[in-house]
Parts: sequence; structure tokens; C-alpha cells
Amino acid sequence: MPSASTRAAATHASADTRLSPGAPGYRRMSLALFAAGLATFTLLYSTQALLPAISADFGATASAASWTVSAATGALALCVLPFSALSERFGRRATMTVSLAVAVALALLVPLAPNLESLVVLRALQGAALAGLPASAMAYLAEEVRPKALVGAIGLFVAGNSIGGMSGRIVSGWIAQMWGWRAGVAAVGLVSLACALAFRALLPKARHFTPGTLNPKALARTVRGHLADPLLMRLYAIGALFMTVFGAVYTVIGYRLVEAPFSLPQGVIGSVFLVYLVGTVSSAAAGKLVGRLGRRGALYLAVTTTAAGLLISLADALPAVLAGLVLITAGFFAGHAVASSSVSRTAKTGRAQASALYQSAYYLGSSAGGTLGAVAFHAGDWAGTVLIGLVAVLGVVSITLYGTHSARVEARRIRPATA
Repeated sequence: MPSASTRAAATHASADTRLSPGAPGYRRMSLALFAAGLATFTLLYSTQALLPAISADFGATASAASWTVSAATGALALCVLPFSALSERFGRRATMTVSLAVAVALALLVPLAPNLESLVVLRALQGAALAGLPASAMAYLAEEVRPKALVGAIGLFVAGNSIGGMSGRIVSGWIAQMWGWRAGVAAVGLVSLACALAFRALLPKARHFTPGTLNPKALARTVRGHLADPLLMRLYAIGALFMTVFGAVYTVIGYRLVEAPFSLPQGVIGSVFLVYLVGTVSSAAAGKLVGRLGRRGALYLAVTTTAAGLLISLADALPAVLAGLVLITAGFFAGHAVASSSVSRTAKTGRAQASALYQSAYYLGSSAGGTLGAVAFHAGDWAGTVLIGLVAVLGVVSITLYGTHSARVEARRIRPATA
């Protein structure tokens, strides 16, 4: 016969109206946020695969052209926290809808940029507009999805990121090869428009959101509280460092492949981003990895995979470069899914701000990685870019080892008190 505590737990579970796999609305929610994730990365990195063509058109260096990516990610990083505050007041669904609509409208203007400077400005505005999506999406999931299904749900959102990053680069690459980079980014804008319409039509209304007030002092207190949490700070740093690797590698890889000994055309370079499919699998599997290895074990596996990919990519053979990209992508997306979902579970209050701070760190890492990777490539070719990635990987390892050590010290401290 079940005990009273077992019956109480069962009653609580049955009363939990949050979404879980198989529940009404879960599939629609998953598809909607998958579309949002797809649009986010498609728009945010729409110029990345086209950087060699943009450099040729405007007579710009790799480091100068890389600002069409870094300006977008940097603006997103700066604006994500204010947007998270707006989402606390006006709702996650409304914030994500407006954010995506403005970003798509700007995407239709990007192909008309007359020079590199105006292109960078438009891309920065686009990144700022997209800031309403990431933190609001994570907070929406934390509120509307049961805790046991949260890692899997966030993994699907991240999987949408990976497919968006892949499809946007492939589509823009082949179209740019035939009609130029402007046609390539225009096609990305149209794809994102379709994603935005699907997102709005599919996303269920929030049932567990309670509107707050726009109180700057309360926001500052919440942010200070999150920044004072050692675990959250470690997770923010891990997200930033993983994205530094990813930003450096994928900003520069087009320049490497367009040069000897590879000399690949723009369309083929765009198709290289098919390796993002590996990221779709690894991010969606992050929940299972955490279940088997624990959070830190999953991070160790992700960082080892990323480092191996960086080293393999040094070979001047296309199969080795592709194998390296596969490992880098798998490791990055797994690590990102684990870190971002851990933020949502760690923050007990102010989840939107906790997620926003993670996204700020994450996209600042992307911006820094893109710029540093391009500068390093100019100074030391691909080996310079790989060195930037390995330094960031070493940072992730150091932080994770410190977290493991801190957890053991805390366990030893508590054990005598409870004995």
C-alpha cells in the first residue's frame, strides 16, 4: 500500500499543469520554439558564410568584414537583459513575437546596404532586435515545462539554433555563388519570415506567467543576486568560452577554405555547414548525457570533443578539416545545452534575468571569438585561430575542475554536520 508521502507526491504530479512530452500543447510548443531557434541563428549569422564575398565586394579585410557578425552578436549581448525585464512585464510570448518581427523586417533591408559601414549598423540593429528571443524563450520553458522535461525542451530549442545556423549558411552560400551575397542574405530574410509566422501560429499561450512591474531597483537586486551566485557565474563563463571557440572557428573557416590548398567555391563552403546537423543531435541528447554522466561529466565530454576537433582541423586535408568541424560542433552544442539548462534549473527567482545574463555572456563570447579568430587568422593563419579556441577550451576545463573541487569540499563540510 502506498505511503502517505508517495500518495502526496502522486497528487502533486497529477496537479502539475505544466507541459511534458505527450501532453496537449507540448508538440506545438516544441515546434514553435524550434522555429524561433531556427530563425534566431539564421538571422544572427546570416553573413558569416558570406564573409569572403563581402570582403571582395567592399575591398575589406577578414577582420573588418567579421564585424558584420560580431556587431550583431555584441548588440544582442548588450540588449538581452533589458529585453528580459520587458518580458517580465509584457510576457514572454509578446516579447518574442515583437523581437522576431523587427529582426525579420531589418533582414529585408540588409541586402540594400550601400557600404560595409551601413551593413554593420544594420546588423547591429538586427542583433539588438533578436535579443528578446533567447532569454524569453528559456524563461518561457522554465515556467511552462515540467522540470524533468526541461533539459530536453531546451535541447530542442538549441537544436533549432543549429539547424538555423546550418540552413541559413547553405542557402545563402549557394544563392550567393549564383547571384551574389545580397541575394543570399535576402533569401535568409524570407526563410526567417516563414519561421516567424509559424512561431506565432503554433506557440501556446502562457499559463504560468505572472506579470511583474518594471522596477529598475528590483531588477538591479535580482541581477546582483545572480552575479553573486558562484555556480551561475561558472555557468556564464562556460557558455562564453564555448561560444568563443565556436565564433572563432565559424567566422574564419570560409576564408581558410576559399584559399589554397582547398580553393572551394562559395556554394560548397556554404554546404560545409551541414555539420550543424551533428549539433542538432548532440544538443537534443544533452539531457541523456546529464542523466548518465552528471552535469560536470557531460561538460568534460563536451570540452574533450571540442579540443580534439580543433587539433584534427589543423591538417591540410579536407576530410580532416570536416572531421574536426564535426567534433567541434558536437562538443559545442552539447556543452551549450548543458550549461544553459543548468542556469534555468539553478535560478529559483528571476529566471528571465538569469537566462539573460547567460545569453549576454554567451553572445559576448561569440563576438569576441569572431573578432579574435579573424585577427589571429590574419596573424598566424588557421593555427592562430585554433590557438584562440584551445585557450578558451582550457578555460572551460579549469572552471569545471574548480566546480568539481568546490562540490567535494562542500560535501565534506556538510557530512560531519549531518553525521
